[in-house]
Amino acid sequence: MASQEIQDMLGVSRTRAYQITNSKTFPDPVAVLSVGRIWRAEDVERWIKAHRRDLQDTEQ
Repeated sequence: MASQEIQDMLGVSRTRAYQITNSKTFPDPVAVLSVGRIWRAEDVERWIKAHRRDLQDTEQ
């Protein structure tokens, strides 16, 4: 998962997504490529469940 996808999932600006992905609580990227950092989708989803309850699916 790339930064743009995280930005879209969180519904935040590019600047805010950068701040979030650089926070101590956010998972480490699994790769750093020339096009940017890459995260595992399951790691990002787990972080959202723990830190962004407002974005969780309420139909569970």
